[in-house]
Order: sequence, then C-alpha cells, then structure tokens
Amino acid sequence: MGDAGRVIVDPSPEFLQFWTERHLCFLVTPRRDGTPHVVPVGVTIDVEQGIARVICSGTSQKARNVEAGGVAGVRAVVSQVDGRRWSSLEGVAVLRSDAASVADAETRYAARYRVPRENPRRVVVEITIDRRLGLS
Repeated sequence: MGDAGRVIVDPSPEFLQFWTERHLCFLVTPRRDGTPHVVPVGVTIDVEQGIARVICSGTSQKARNVEAGGVAGVRAVVSQVDGRRWSSLEGVAVLRSDAASVADAETRYAARYRVPRENPRRVVVEITIDRRLGLS
C-alpha cells in the first residue's frame, strides 16, 4: 500500500487527531511458534518517518518476539479502537536499545500519554509502517 515509511502521506486530520488522542492500543507480534502474541500498549507514531513506536522492558515477551527477528525484523501490527473509529498500522518491527532511540521514544510517549516510569531495561519496538487500515 505504498513505500515503507511513506504510507502515511497526506493523512486526514481525523487520522492525525485519532493517533494523538490518548487511547490504549494493541500490539501483535509473532511468537517463535508463529502464533500471535497480543498485548495492550501505548503507541506513538511519527508521520514524517512512517514509524510507530512502543516502549517496553527488554525482558518482556513482546521485546523477545521482535528481537528474535534480528536486523531483518518481524511483521507486527498496532491497532486502536474508539467506538466506530479504528485504525491498524502494519509493518516490520525491530528492537532499538540505544540511548538516543529510547530517549526519543520516551519523549513521544510522554507527549501522548504521560511521563513513563523509570526503567533501566527499557527498549523500543520500532515499526516501519507499510500498510494502514481503518481510519485514514
């Protein structure tokens, strides 16, 4: 549905509003056996880069699922729903643990949700969006 990282070209005002409002989201990643692992998370999106980010502990199952994909990553989906409005963003997820990526993701999370609690094991699931469904 477009070039990776460019799928959010010309988003509607409704799409932008929906992804800045405070909503609980779901992240879907593949377990080693291929079955889906679904977990509630907070998600931020970077429209210009076409990236969705989820902060989490490096010891979490979601982090381990993404880490298993190595540098090639794994397919992942983030979704949110509010009544009749819904949106899903799909793409390739990789795990980032460098200080700059974590700090950037924490800042974005704080702007949408709240300042995250301290976590020295924090990492970022970074999804390069190549498909979007629902509200656009």
